[in-house]
Amino acid sequence: MLLQSAESRYNAWVRDHYRFLLRSAWALTGSRAIAEDVVQDCFANAWKHREQLRDGALARAWLFQIMRRAAFRQAVPSMQSLDDEEQPEQTAPDAGLDDKLDVVKALARLAPIHREVLVLFYFDDMPTAQMAEALEIAPGTVLSRLARARDALKQVMGVPVRATSGGQVTPLRKIQT
Repeated sequence: MLLQSAESRYNAWVRDHYRFLLRSAWALTGSRAIAEDVVQDCFANAWKHREQLRDGALARAWLFQIMRRAAFRQAVPSMQSLDDEEQPEQTAPDAGLDDKLDVVKALARLAPIHREVLVLFYFDDMPTAQMAEALEIAPGTVLSRLARARDALKQVMGVPVRATSGGQVTPLRKIQT
C-alpha cells in the first residue's frame, strides 16, 4: 500500500510539473535533448530527497530549483557551443529579420539569470512571489532582474532600449505577487 501511495505521488509530480520543467529547461539550455535529461535528473533527485519538501503547495518552485541546478551543471558547455555553431548562409533577404524575431534564439543568447526570469514570468506565468521562492532571491530582485532581462532581450533582438523615467519598470503584463 505504501509503495503504491509513493508511486502515485511520484506520478502526480510528473503529470503536474513535467511540461513546465521541460519548457523551462529547454529555454535555459537551448536544447530539447539536454532539457529532457535535465528534467529526468530533476525528478530522480527530487524523489530521492522528497522529505525536504515540507509544503506540497511549493512543489513547483522546489522542483524548479532542482531542475535549474541540474541544467546549469549539465548545460554550461552546451550553452557556450550555441554561439560557436556555424550559422547557415542566409539565402533569403529576410532571413536576418527572421533570426532577430526568433525569441527562443534570442533567449539562448541571454545570460542565464536573465533567461530564467523571462521564462518563468512569460512562458510559465509564474507570480513574482513564487519566482522569488524558486530562484531563492527577494521579490524586489526578481523585478529588477526582469527589467534588466527585458532590456537585454530587446538589445539581442535589435529593438532600441529606451531609458525609463525615474527608474520605473514598465511591465509587459500585470505583475502578480
